[in-house]
Amino acid sequence: MEFKVEVSDGDARACTIKTAHSEIKTPVFMPVGTVGSVKALDAKDMEELLGAKIILANTYHMYLRPGDEIVKEFGGLHGFTTCNQSFLTDSGGFQAFSLSDISKADENGIKFKSHIDGSPHYFTPEKVLDIEYNLNSDIMMILDDLIALPASKERVKLSIERTFNWAKRSIEYHKKMREIEENSKQNIFAIIQGGVDKEFRRISAEGLVGLEDFDGYAIGGLSVGESNSEMYDIVSYTTPFMPKDKPRYLMGVGTPEDIVECIERGVDMFDCVMPTRNARNGTLFTSYGKVNIKSGRYKLIDEPIDKECDCYTCKRYSLGYIHHLFKAKEITYYRLASLHNLHYYLNLVKEARVAIVDKKFDEFKKNFYFKRVK
Repeated sequence: MEFKVEVSDGDARACTIKTAHSEIKTPVFMPVGTVGSVKALDAKDMEELLGAKIILANTYHMYLRPGDEIVKEFGGLHGFTTCNQSFLTDSGGFQAFSLSDISKADENGIKFKSHIDGSPHYFTPEKVLDIEYNLNSDIMMILDDLIALPASKERVKLSIERTFNWAKRSIEYHKKMREIEENSKQNIFAIIQGGVDKEFRRISAEGLVGLEDFDGYAIGGLSVGESNSEMYDIVSYTTPFMPKDKPRYLMGVGTPEDIVECIERGVDMFDCVMPTRNARNGTLFTSYGKVNIKSGRYKLIDEPIDKECDCYTCKRYSLGYIHHLFKAKEITYYRLASLHNLHYYLNLVKEARVAIVDKKFDEFKKNFYFKRVK
């Protein structure tokens, strides 16, 4: 992987990441394709209509169904999905956290039961990487110990200790496997934990950065119960401990406001299910805030969802038609709404990049909020 910081404006950064499959301009938002598919959309939608250069798929879900060995037979995620852009794979740590009633972490990994059939499984740091090797993702996230907030100091301390130990095992295993697969172009990211405790965040970041051989670093364990102000404060505190010459990824965040705030704090990469999940539930993002398409007020409006938007949906269809599709529970609604919301997110980070390059990020941020209160 090649990484270059091109321009900084304050702490906000415009960078370029080059993987084996795409050139990614940051700040970047990664659409979430949990099971190898961004819900309601296909590879053509992602590549041609949205221009997405990197997509997130999930190790836990792909391992359980259809199985990472099957994906490998199709040539990894790129061959299986026919999407030839970059893929980042999450490690499964979040799923163990979100399915905590059927999972249990110990010093060596995470025991869990399949949410599909109840069968028992065990993820170790090495096992997760083996799955990701089969998936052939461009960026592999390592196994970490994610906890809900608020949490006791004892539990947060255990989390960062486990995360560090698993990271050490992961990087050692990855280096050993790269000696066997010399032509591999897969990259590996570590995940900083520590809850909202600054001292634990510092310890976690310094420990992981000290391992040196990771290709990038993520901030994990946020947007899991803490307030927005706490999240922003922890991001501001943590990013200075992360290498300037490697990508910085904030996992699972978030709203448009979260993304703008955290770009300002030095984050390069984001992912979240919010654009597609909200689309399916009737909430559409616009330059001027949210539209609740369920409302009857849109029944007769012959205008696009957002007059400033040039997405496929806004260029072709009216609010009245989108409202009708939602009320009729027409499957087409999910595609058109998801295309719009993802375009909004991808365009937001694209505009942020332009502002950084032009040294006008403060102006961009002020305008972003000004539109929302008009």
